Amino acid sequence: MATRSNSSRERILACAEAVILQKGFGGTSIDDILESASITKGGFFYHFDGKPGLAEALIRRYLEQDDKIFAGLRAKAEDLSEDPLHQLLIFLKLLAETFGQMQTTHPGCLVASFTYENQQFREDLRELMRSGILNWRQMIIEQLEAVDAKYEMNPEMEHETLADMFTAIIEGGIMLARNFDDNRLLVEQLLAYRSFIRMLYGAT
Repeated sequence: MATRSNSSRERILACAEAVILQKGFGGTSIDDILESASITKGGFFYHFDGKPGLAEALIRRYLEQDDKIFAGLRAKAEDLSEDPLHQLLIFLKLLAETFGQMQTTHPGCLVASFTYENQQFREDLRELMRSGILNWRQMIIEQLEAVDAKYEMNPEMEHETLADMFTAIIEGGIMLARNFDDNRLLVEQLLAYRSFIRMLYGAT
């Protein structure tokens, strides 16, 4: 059970993320966050040493949430099929469905938002963001390596390129969804990537 302190910290983080995705990190003041979270300045500084500490907590929280979602979908895909290609295709379909079931337009990617303003962050925080993207890359590479053990890719492409395409499509899809207020655009981009993987391996 979450303690009151943990609940307060989580409320601050959730509100801060929502405000920052709308206004940017540089354009968001601590007062903006206090107003959104309905918390006092003392309550804020009880949990964070200022905006740098908040930024680190937000990045770690965001990456942990993404990792949890990806791990859950991969586990479900593995339960549904023993074939590595089918597992990857199921994973991508489940992820697309997750985006499609959102009740509101995707709010945006915090890592992408912070990357646009990376000059405002310490080098260790920039490295943390890079490590998150590398984790997403490695997740897809691992699945592609398993597929290659059973299927032939034609034409051949570097795993790293295909893995980075996954990240680029999600980030670009989020941008489209936000600009046109339509999550279907994000879903369609991800499903197009899935179809591309199918064609590379000649799946029917």
